[in-house]
Amino acid sequence: MESMASIKTASRSKLQSLNGLFAIYKKQGPTSADVLNTLKSKLLKEAGLKQDNPRKRKKQALKMGHGGTLDSPASGVLVVGIGNGTKMLSSMLTGSKKYTAIGELGKATDTLDATGSVIEEKAYDHITREKLEEKLQKFVGDIMQVPPLYSALKKDGQRLLVLLRQGQKVEAKPARPVKVYSLSVQDFSPPLFTLNIECGGGFYVRSLVDDLGKELASCAHVKELVRTKQGQFTLDDHALREEKWTIDDIALSLQTCNDQSDPTAAADTCAPAEQQGHLSDHEDKQKET
Repeated sequence: MESMASIKTASRSKLQSLNGLFAIYKKQGPTSADVLNTLKSKLLKEAGLKQDNPRKRKKQALKMGHGGTLDSPASGVLVVGIGNGTKMLSSMLTGSKKYTAIGELGKATDTLDATGSVIEEKAYDHITREKLEEKLQKFVGDIMQVPPLYSALKKDGQRLLVLLRQGQKVEAKPARPVKVYSLSVQDFSPPLFTLNIECGGGFYVRSLVDDLGKELASCAHVKELVRTKQGQFTLDDHALREEKWTIDDIALSLQTCNDQSDPTAAADTCAPAEQQGHLSDHEDKQKET
């Protein structure tokens, strides 16, 4: 019978050999960073390793990062890079993502979602499904979008949402180019409506819903947001629930990528770890999306 020590040694060896990308399910509430830390703690505990001290600049026992922030109230696919797989995360940041968003007409909030305070109320009884679908198409293609004030974007090294919560005055970031591949109305039950969205990196669903409300001569905010796909990873087929945040389950779902110099080609260049033998060498950067 194997001793506990030998089991831990085998787990440690297997954990440290993991290099690639996989997806987990992020539930509503915690930040993406919180979820990543919980995942890391579970894996280190399983392998019998001590949790890294983020204040000490030394080689980490486990290198891990995520491929694009999901807001705290949002849920869905969060792509994770482990080991050398963190070098492939840049393609996840800029690549295609899909969302399902429930918006609420007639109320605008300071955060552009349901966590904020209502700052404006307007009539919405003039809005039809046809009008919503018509206005929605104005946001398809290459567009300019102003990011929300309450966001993970930074000013002088500080996240804007942190500065705002500290009572500091924050100016809106300038509009920036974003890509929207498709937008459609899944359901229209005023004041609620549901959108299916496919977009590129740097796109904010909250800004879309806020802008859409204004286009409809009313206002709106995001009531619920789910990321259903990121790159080749889908919510139904790939996102590991918390009970499967184990070394063996991650090893089974791990994907490695040979060449992702073209972010839009991510779905064609990744395969389960057992099918490929090496990793691409991409710049390891994490920008908020």
